[in-house]
Amino acid sequence: MTEHSEPLDVQKLQRRLAEFAAARNWQPFHTPKNLVAALSVEASELVEIFQWLTPQESARVMDDPETAHRVTDEVADVLAYLLQLCEVLGIDPLAALDAKIDRNERRFPAP
Repeated sequence: MTEHSEPLDVQKLQRRLAEFAAARNWQPFHTPKNLVAALSVEASELVEIFQWLTPQESARVMDDPETAHRVTDEVADVLAYLLQLCEVLGIDPLAALDAKIDRNERRFPAP
């Protein structure tokens, strides 16, 4: 794990991802279509880990270090592609989530 002197934030992570891609000249491939496809693949790899687990087993998935590592890596991959997609499309992911929670609170009021 990389040591950071400052707290991580979404914009900083998006910059790191963009710099990583730029250093490898990958930007031409980071189209919305390709990023959505990659996001779907990585989400499916996360699903694969849980596919045949019982609900009880899935609740304990982080107890096994090897499985925990796989889950953590796939979560990171999903988040990386989602952040890259947001960057390409000009979406502020935190603002989008905040607005969605607001809509859901109105749509599904608590009893």
